[in-house]
Amino acid sequence: MNAAHQGRMPIASLLALAMAAFITILTEALPAGLLPQMARGLRVSEAWTGQTVTIYAMGSLAAAIPLTAATQGVRRRPLLLAAIAGFAIANTVTALSSNYVLTMIARFLAGVSAGLLWAMLAGYAARMVPEHQQGRAIAIAMVGTPLALSLGVPAGTFLGNLLGWRMCFGIMSGLALALMAWVQVKLPDFAGQAASKRLSLGHVFTFPGVRPVLFVVLAFVLAHNILYTYIAPFLAAADMAERTDLVLLMFGITSLLGIWVIGVLIDHHLRALTLGSTLLFGLSALALGLMGDAPAVVYAAVAAWGLAFGGVATLLQTAIAKAAGNAADVAQSMLVTAWNIAIASGGLIGGALLDYLGVAAFPPVLLVLLAATLAVVWAARRHGFPVVQR
Repeated sequence: MNAAHQGRMPIASLLALAMAAFITILTEALPAGLLPQMARGLRVSEAWTGQTVTIYAMGSLAAAIPLTAATQGVRRRPLLLAAIAGFAIANTVTALSSNYVLTMIARFLAGVSAGLLWAMLAGYAARMVPEHQQGRAIAIAMVGTPLALSLGVPAGTFLGNLLGWRMCFGIMSGLALALMAWVQVKLPDFAGQAASKRLSLGHVFTFPGVRPVLFVVLAFVLAHNILYTYIAPFLAAADMAERTDLVLLMFGITSLLGIWVIGVLIDHHLRALTLGSTLLFGLSALALGLMGDAPAVVYAAVAAWGLAFGGVATLLQTAIAKAAGNAADVAQSMLVTAWNIAIASGGLIGGALLDYLGVAAFPPVLLVLLAATLAVVWAARRHGFPVVQR
């Protein structure tokens, strides 16, 4: 009898999924900390090197829905292993390549692997435990995300300066290979969907609760990315440019606290936690709008923002998994796509606001987006974010 049937949380298996999330996020974000070294190694400008992050996101955006739909019938563990193998191959090529085009192809492959992996992660975690523990299981599986952002990227940047950027990507390949062994030994395998039970994307989109969750993903994550992407100029306007690293560290620490709180409470309080996270982020945006030139207020607001954002991925993945039921992986692929659209839109909209209106425009725009988020979560009291947890 496995741990799930005995009511015990299969921690080793869930931590393997958390490691997969860690590798996914770190592979995506690592070039940001190694930009000058990578630019010299590939003999292109830093601006062109920055596009290694863009093409990764494009790979995820292009692959999540079609790949997930096409692989509904494939057994879960071999499919997960294939996605992780994609990271091992892509990071190995990145570590060895001196050709910019080849590096970009490898980064696109890594993004494709990420799109498939993100669509599987929450559903895989949920299938390992009874229904009343699914939220906590997803929270454990997602803990790799804030760890990668708060600890992995700074550590990767440090190692890149110490050992060289190629060694960093080589280490990432080694981690992916080790994870494949871990997955093979520790993760249970699950059958794919039988042909008679597979549902189309359009059908899953009409499920009650799926569309409200997707709207919340777009609005909340867009608000977050407008501010996060342009936090440096926002802080510069408050004469805090030299403290950007400290501010981001505070955001990372409170994000970890946020995901811990969500993990403890999510199985019985998903609706209240989503409303609370949205309100807390809204209060943070309001404080930054009214007193964004006061360092003490900025620190407090960023700490609240990190606390609000830390567990949001877990909340929304759990909400859409519950709304979609057996079609969870298809719904997750839509969530991954919406999330990546919000990330890309945050860069574009935030850049336009910065150029034409300045950083003072950020808080009002954030407040509009978060007010819409709050209204949709509040209205979705029967499906999506139900008052009574199933």
